[in-house]
Amino acid sequence: SLIFDIMTLESVLPYEYTAFDFCSAPSEKRPSENLGQVLFGERIEPSPYKFKFRVNEECSHVCTKNYNTEKQEEKIKLDFLKKGMLLNYQHHWIVDNMPVTWCYEVEASQKFCNPGFPIGCYVTEASQPKDACVVNTDFNARDTFYLFNHVDITIFYHVVENEAAGARLVTAKMQPRSFKHTNSDHPDCTGEPMGINNKFTGELKVAYTYSVKFVEDKNIRWASRWDYILESMPHTNIQWFSIMNSLVIVLFLSGMVAMIMLRTLHKDIARYNQMDSVEDAQEEFGWKLVHGDVFRPPRKGMLLSVFLGSGTQIFIMTFVTLFFACLGFLSPANRGALMTCAVVLWVLLGTPAGYVAARFYKSFGGEKWKTNVLLTAFLCPGVVFADFFLMNLILWGEGSSAAMPFGTLVAILALWFCISVPLTFIGAYFGFKRSAIEHPVRTNQIPRQIPEQSFYTRPLPGIIMGGILPFGCIFIQLFFILNSIWSHQMYYMFGFLFLVFIILVITCSEATILLCYFHLCAEDYHWQWRSFLTSGFTAIYFLVYAIHYFYSKLQISGMASTILYFGYTMIMALIFFLFTGTIGFFACFWFVTKIYSVVKVD
Repeated sequence: SLIFDIMTLESVLPYEYTAFDFCSAPSEKRPSENLGQVLFGERIEPSPYKFKFRVNEECSHVCTKNYNTEKQEEKIKLDFLKKGMLLNYQHHWIVDNMPVTWCYEVEASQKFCNPGFPIGCYVTEASQPKDACVVNTDFNARDTFYLFNHVDITIFYHVVENEAAGARLVTAKMQPRSFKHTNSDHPDCTGEPMGINNKFTGELKVAYTYSVKFVEDKNIRWASRWDYILESMPHTNIQWFSIMNSLVIVLFLSGMVAMIMLRTLHKDIARYNQMDSVEDAQEEFGWKLVHGDVFRPPRKGMLLSVFLGSGTQIFIMTFVTLFFACLGFLSPANRGALMTCAVVLWVLLGTPAGYVAARFYKSFGGEKWKTNVLLTAFLCPGVVFADFFLMNLILWGEGSSAAMPFGTLVAILALWFCISVPLTFIGAYFGFKRSAIEHPVRTNQIPRQIPEQSFYTRPLPGIIMGGILPFGCIFIQLFFILNSIWSHQMYYMFGFLFLVFIILVITCSEATILLCYFHLCAEDYHWQWRSFLTSGFTAIYFLVYAIHYFYSKLQISGMASTILYFGYTMIMALIFFLFTGTIGFFACFWFVTKIYSVVKVD
């Protein structure tokens, strides 16, 4: 049977199917959801639309809903239904774990398939059809809502060969229609559309009907039954070309950066190591001059070490999640699996976070190890949870299905406090127990004075420039990811996403190393925070792009939806900041350790 969910493109508040006054199947038990589905607000309901395999049905009656605007309760239900049509809320139906798609023609006879279909549509007072009303010229009465109360479902199946007698469903498509049935108890699915004037008063009867047709398709195999969803992705070829284009550009830039670094550094090291006389040594220049200060502990070393711990946790979590997604374990067929995997991995990766934070805090000369452990366990996760909790309160207030039940909230807190925090403490214990990181050169007692810097070697311009290159390699993928989150489109390109992830790591590392080298040559040895912020600044570009996406691609209205969009975007930006910043710091740390270990220092 079918199972249901309701979402929209013009509001980020999803609702349960039962929130609208549609036909329901009260006797059936709801399917259970996993953690990922709960977090994304996917509440699946059993369907009242019942049909048997290979039994075609024509205009079958499901139920009839009665509304009387003089009765307050029924008027509220009708107004909520109108609001759903005005905001273009959409049904998301599932048959045999496959989304039911609605295909329609757009300009130039191009077909577009959507994994959801609207509740209805609205024609404005100026006779301007909105959303789905443009597909039918009969929807022409001004200031009128048209309810899709009939669906034509077509199910394609494939007869199984070399097995026991049977068949498998391979595709499910549907066409929403609107009929003002003359006899609501015995509908015939003919006549004019079901229009509801915005100023309507009195009694109204709405009959819900459906037709089902089974079609055998020998061409679609079971293994490729999800391929029809790709029709839902417009301009797929252009997307692939864009991704390839960005990869080529990034690879070219990476090659340039690597070539410059290797050639210049090789000459520098050879020149420094040939200086045997005292006179030459006194005339040191470039990055060798700051060898006595380059490993001087940074200011706010506590905060930096905590960020590095949390960033390491996020980095490993992202890598493992994407790796499993590439292998097909977290495909769209396994609903909520991606988010569940990410949350569970984050909880279990408390040990690396504690270890890295403790190890670097000790190397920075810090002694407040208890504060360090507590901040690693609670600072970044606490900020994310506080933001998430505030968003959840708004969703509770709006009655949305995305509001997390209190029990699930307690379960997540239990995962954090009972598993993640103790694991962080264990990691920190081993980190502090080990001896401090040995640096290849000694740090001088008196800090060296940093000379006047040119505009390009000052901290802020370098940090702003450093984030451009990494952002350039991800922004096309970012568009698809934001589409999958806010426009409810399927995301399936995990192989490319993993490739972009690897290239992002390489680009962040190389951009940071390049700028780090220029700053050391300018005798500025404060590289620790700068390396973290240089690649971390990519998150600011991400934030700017998310704001641009909000105003240019989404038609979100309402204060609650806007707050929710930016609240969740801030969580994503913080996670991305820690992730990219940590990559930049580790790349620069490796680079600085490497170059100062191969030159002779007197």
